[in-house]
Formats: sequence, structure tokens, C-alpha cells
Amino acid sequence: MPREPYYVQSLERGLAVIRAFDAQHRELTLSDVARACGLTRAAARRFLLTLTDLGYVRTDGRLFSLAPRVLDLGYSFLSSLSLPEVAEPHLERLVARVHESSSLSVLDGDDVVYVARVPTSRIMRVAINVGTRFPAYATSMGRVLLAALSETELDAYLARAKLEPLTDRTIASPGALRAEIARVRAQGHALVDQELEEGLRSLAAPIRDRNGVAAGAVNVSIHAARATVDEIRERLLPPLLEAAAAIEADLRIGTPGR
Repeated sequence: MPREPYYVQSLERGLAVIRAFDAQHRELTLSDVARACGLTRAAARRFLLTLTDLGYVRTDGRLFSLAPRVLDLGYSFLSSLSLPEVAEPHLERLVARVHESSSLSVLDGDDVVYVARVPTSRIMRVAINVGTRFPAYATSMGRVLLAALSETELDAYLARAKLEPLTDRTIASPGALRAEIARVRAQGHALVDQELEEGLRSLAAPIRDRNGVAAGAVNVSIHAARATVDEIRERLLPPLLEAAAAIEADLRIGTPGR
């Protein structure tokens, strides 16, 4: 197939040389690289030596391997991503692991707004999509984000928020909500048991940026008939916290200086 006029084949080949290295091929000879990339030995040598001069490859004279500087290429990609883009692959892995729906939200005023979601099955009467809003006080993600507020900010929220009993389990008094938020702050996660909707249980953890500021929250939601509160904590909390940590790690790489 003919190439477009703009196509730079040497760039393609240089990237192919970098991709020749992987977990099973950490060190390669010149002949190995030439064979893997379909290059002549002379061409492979030119690419490898150029990459060595640029600091992306290192060599002992016979074997070649990638140098840490190659991480800069991935850093450039991560630094351009938004929080939902950073989080989404981690949500997908979490859902594949626990077989329950997972979402990412941010605090917007007195509500949480969903900015990413990977569903498994619909367990709420209301369809949840990116952009869906729920009152922060009645959601697990809202509570971990409220727990990240300063005391002054939390005081202001509790003074203005209209706390309504959405179910007969909803915490709807400022004093009780303050106590629950303090508990969430201490334990580092929130579990809401059928307070937003009957039959829905949700577990959430905060996502913090490199400055320790809560940039969002990630949750796992499950129908109450499928697991007790204790079972949810035992089965879902460890993978949820691992996913949150992985998102934080990528987010900190992708947001230098913020």
C-alpha cells in the first residue's frame, strides 16, 4: 500500500526499534533488533546508536537496552491527559476484577458530578451517565470529597446544604452528617448503605493529586441483595483502594507543578 506523502518512514523504524524491547526482551543484540524490526544490520546500528546518543538506549558494546529516559515519551502523553482519561483504564480493570460498576466523580458545588463510568448492569432506577449529578451528602463519593474539605469549608456546606431524606436510611441532619464525615476522614473511605436509593450500596475512596488535594473520588456500587456491608468491605475495599492508588500515581505524573 503506498504511503502518504507526509509519511516519515525513518520515524516509523526508529519507533519500531524502541518497541522491540519488552519484558521478555530487556536486552538485545544488534542482530536481534535487526531481525525483530525487519532492518538490515547497518540500518539497525544507525538507529540504535542515534537512540543511544539521545539517551533513550544504552549499551555495553554488545547488548542494547532501553534507558530510563524513554519514560519521558510516556510522560508527555500522561501530562496531556485529564482526570477522566487518566482514570478510565483503571476503572475498566477494577470492574473486570470485581464485576461491579465503578465511577469517577468530582465535587461541583453541593453535588457530585460523574465524569467517568464503567457499568456492568443497571442497578439504579435512574440511569447514570457522564454528567449525572447527585447530592454529595447522600453518596459515598460525595462523602469522601466532603471529608477532604477544610473545617471552614465543611461548616459552610453544612450551613447551606438542604439535607433531605432520600430514603428512610439517609443521614439528613447536619450533626449526624458531620460525625459521619469525620469517620470517613479518619478511615479514608466511605460506605453508603441505601441512602441515595433503596437497594444500592456504594463504597468510595478519594483520588488525590501530587499536592495531596482531593481531585475526585472513585467508587464501586453494588445491589444490596448481592452483599452485606461487611462483605463489601472485605471483598471490594482492597481492590478499590488499589485502583485509587494507581489513578493517583498516574495523575501525579500527569500534573506536574499543579
